[in-house]
Amino acid sequence: MLDRLATLVRRFYSEPEGPIPLHAPVFSGREKEYLCRCVDTTFVSSVGEYVTRLEDMFREFCGAAAAVAVVNGTCGLTAALGMVGVRPGDLVLTQGLSFVATANSVRHAGAEPLFLDSDPDTLGMSPKALRAFLEAKAEICPDGPRLRADGRRIAACLPMHVLGHACRIREIAALCERWRLPLVEDAAEALGSTLDGRHLGLFGSIGVLSFNGNKTVTTGGGGMLLTTDPELGARAKRLTSTAKRPHPWEFFHDETAWNYRMPNVNAALGCAQMERIEDILADKRAVAAAYRDFFAAEAGMEFVDQPEGCRSNFWLCSVRTGSRAARDAMLERTNTRGIATRPLWRLMTDLPMYAGNAGDGLDTARDAVERVVSLPSGPRWRRA
Repeated sequence: MLDRLATLVRRFYSEPEGPIPLHAPVFSGREKEYLCRCVDTTFVSSVGEYVTRLEDMFREFCGAAAAVAVVNGTCGLTAALGMVGVRPGDLVLTQGLSFVATANSVRHAGAEPLFLDSDPDTLGMSPKALRAFLEAKAEICPDGPRLRADGRRIAACLPMHVLGHACRIREIAALCERWRLPLVEDAAEALGSTLDGRHLGLFGSIGVLSFNGNKTVTTGGGGMLLTTDPELGARAKRLTSTAKRPHPWEFFHDETAWNYRMPNVNAALGCAQMERIEDILADKRAVAAAYRDFFAAEAGMEFVDQPEGCRSNFWLCSVRTGSRAARDAMLERTNTRGIATRPLWRLMTDLPMYAGNAGDGLDTARDAVERVVSLPSGPRWRRA
């Protein structure tokens, strides 16, 4: 099977020899032109035409009321948590199966994460686990839910859309509304993914995208806050830009804020990338379809597919193997052949700084970590 898989992957990317990356950035549009314009005009920092253009492109593409460009997804999540009221000493409910930035953003906001289990199909936060935790351990108080055991305030819920697939965000949003719990979406991997036609990141107060070098669209480093609330969007723009009052020459800042602005040179890359977004998404979905067909005929292998109602970007196409041993063998043999495959992240509670932060047993999440392998998933049109 692995021999045929290697042949398939090399056919995808037209590379008879040499390494095949997991998800390489693609620069075949107007990236160089826009970067040169930044240099020629000297607008290389946070002021420049491309930042505004990129925000406009994302507002239109995602159907948001506001889109605010920031320096990276982690800073975006930290700012989002602060804007929905997370304060030092609070608790934030999130998921144990996630990239470490999700948990780190909670700590950067001064709060502590509590990790809940995932659904087996979406790999995202399980609304059943969320409901069970709240009903067993929390109570609604005048300022929102608090732990019964010690009275600590639960200030927000932070689910993640894993691999670009939608978690059961509608059910999670309904629970958050019932428990008066602000909802922030970690949609770092989900650019171009929708649920029932609505872009992921628009189901809570704020959603956050990432444009790291391995994402569907990259700005080198960067992120975007999305919201359906124009007033919250205006506040996000202000607070991520040092809360400076507009004035031709005076410097007056009237709130403690963040300097999380995206530089113009990064936004220039993003604008050129977004001009090709439909091509990128179409090709990634074609790669996913080929993987789906391939693994349909392989016993003991299950392609991680988009959930019902979700149109996924298939950021990383992945397969669920039959066991931990089968996962490890697949990782070793593919990487030895120069084909980059990766496991899912370690559970957050298996990392030393979060070892004591479990909210439940994380049994389903652990099973996924032990069996899922991600495959080369970048768009192929860069090879043309």
